[in-house]
Amino acid sequence: MRIFITGASGYVGAVVAEHLVRAGHEVVALARSDNARERVEGLGAKAVPGSLRDLDVLRGAAAAAEAVVHTAVDYTDPEMGEIERDTLAALLGGLDDGGAFVYTSTGLVYPDRQGATVDEDHPVTPETSAQPYKVLGERQVLAAGHVAGTVIRAALVYGRGGSGLLQGLIGAGRQNGMVPYIGDGANKWSSVHVDDLAALYVAALEHREPGVVVNAASAERTPIRRIAEAVAGLTGAQAVSLTLEQAVAAMGPAVGAMGPAVGALTRSSPMDASRARRLFGWAPERPGLIEELTTGSYARS
Repeated sequence: MRIFITGASGYVGAVVAEHLVRAGHEVVALARSDNARERVEGLGAKAVPGSLRDLDVLRGAAAAAEAVVHTAVDYTDPEMGEIERDTLAALLGGLDDGGAFVYTSTGLVYPDRQGATVDEDHPVTPETSAQPYKVLGERQVLAAGHVAGTVIRAALVYGRGGSGLLQGLIGAGRQNGMVPYIGDGANKWSSVHVDDLAALYVAALEHREPGVVVNAASAERTPIRRIAEAVAGLTGAQAVSLTLEQAVAAMGPAVGAMGPAVGALTRSSPMDASRARRLFGWAPERPGLIEELTTGSYARS
């Protein structure tokens, strides 16, 4: 299958592209710089020069593909909502009837359930989401009736030493000797190893289920305090509880290098991923989050 992917020089997208190439697909990747081109070509993909703002490039690349995978995102860009809308319009407009489209969303579209498990049937709205434009992006993809659209809502992605949130906590530990969590840190997060997540993309493309939304999360649910303690052990720092006000003063209220807004770190909406298992036979098998932090890729990096 000829697949066009955005974000293949980034954390998640690079691993997805790698898995697609390994599965025997012809992968064409958007590359906005020479460094990005070198990286995607190193994965075995063909590079197409351009950025998410080059709508004609996106439309043409989608028209030449049988499937599109959209993983590119910049949570720090205040214009990302508008960029996402226009990007999706170009990609969906270029893709021929019957083509497949896999859209990368996030578990942060769900409202804070204060520990209650959430599945894909739970209503999501821009007003209650920590990532409102992802809700709008999901709707845009699923409303495009001429393509087989699949939305993947990823939990906290980890593995291979990556993840904006984890790297931010590791950086805080190394620079300040302190790894923060908020309150008692008992709120639990679902997570998914980046290689398990990439395997779900391959399965969704090879076994199409048009118009479906699936959660991507392992069975492990980890308290934020436990994550902070593991990072503290990794960096020789101390895990420290902050109030929400102290956290905002220290790290800022908005999206930044650590990923979601500080307020989102207090949330707890564990994700039920049984639909992905049922529809695609998806079975996460990589090491868990705490194991990766204590003895895996983060400990080795």
